[in-house]
Amino acid sequence: MTEFRILGPVEVHDGRTGRRVVPSGTKQRTLLAALVVEAGRTLTVDRLADELWGDEPPQRAANAVQAHVARLRRMLSDSGDGDWISTEPMGYLLRLGSATTDAQRFQRLSAEGRAAASTDPAHATELLERALAVWRGPALQDCLRGPLCAAEAERFEEHRLATLEKLYETRLHETRLRSAPLDDVTDELERLTYEHPLRERFYDLSMVALCLAGRPAEALGVYERARKVLLHMLGVEPGPALRARMEATIRHSPFADLGTTPPPHALTHDASGGTPSGTPGGMPGSPPGGTPSSTPGGISDVAALLDLGGTVARLRERVDELSREQGTLLRRIDELAAAAGGGAQSREYGGAARRTRTARNSLAGQESGPVITRPMPPAA
Repeated sequence: MTEFRILGPVEVHDGRTGRRVVPSGTKQRTLLAALVVEAGRTLTVDRLADELWGDEPPQRAANAVQAHVARLRRMLSDSGDGDWISTEPMGYLLRLGSATTDAQRFQRLSAEGRAAASTDPAHATELLERALAVWRGPALQDCLRGPLCAAEAERFEEHRLATLEKLYETRLHETRLRSAPLDDVTDELERLTYEHPLRERFYDLSMVALCLAGRPAEALGVYERARKVLLHMLGVEPGPALRARMEATIRHSPFADLGTTPPPHALTHDASGGTPSGTPGGMPGSPPGGTPSSTPGGISDVAALLDLGGTVARLRERVDELSREQGTLLRRIDELAAAAGGGAQSREYGGAARRTRTARNSLAGQESGPVITRPMPPAA
């Protein structure tokens, strides 16, 4: 069976003989690529001219396109079952017939792998690896970058990266089920974060892999590196998914969206980083017995600091709320004092107002630190 290949250098592969037909010039490759990505749909002469010459078409662009199509037809005549390219009233059309494209093969394998990911991770991993193996280089390699080819190359690349993300997600899920070593996965994901520094999903998966390997402090380091890169290059903070992974890592639950419980080596490690130890209830970075490590700079210290910061923030919110309530009460007391006139009742209201203002000022003076409340002693 004939296969038109565009995920890499543009060529035609004859499955019966194994023969490869490669267009000889850049314009010929671009013409074939444009016809393949729009297979089954007519491409107008104007669109083809735009792909081949951009803003500087020849004086007789239609004749020039016709000449290129004729050359391409002759080249393809020896590699298929007939005339692949049809002349239409408005342009030209590539009819695949019994032929296929490598893009179709990639998309089919990728879709099958995604569908199998939740029920059979091992099979899904195999399918996704086969899908990615279809690629021989950048999509539409060695072609001119007209509007159509540029858009399609970008779309194919996005699909490739999404498939790569799904592959590592599935591999991590499979690893958790089998408790397999993770050294190669952590290294590969680290490399991908550097190759695609603006793609947050690779940082996310890298953090999960490091936590599975019992290295949660390094996972938090990945988050901080992602944050710095995004702020420097885009001026934005990490998105909700990556922030949620960071917070889940600090809470010792970075695997919430991957299904089963972590493997033993992801739960606890001894002080030397050697043989896993501890109880099944332990957390990443915990010593035997599941108690968080107190090593300076470790994940437990980070979590403790975050918890303290949250407590202080909540206390300050409560101080603000109490201050607002006191302000309301003071205004009400002033209104009652004014309505009561200068009698004993007015003096009583005035004394209460002064005591309340004194309490408010005392409370306001503690805004720089947390407010500590103690239980009242029992009544005599």
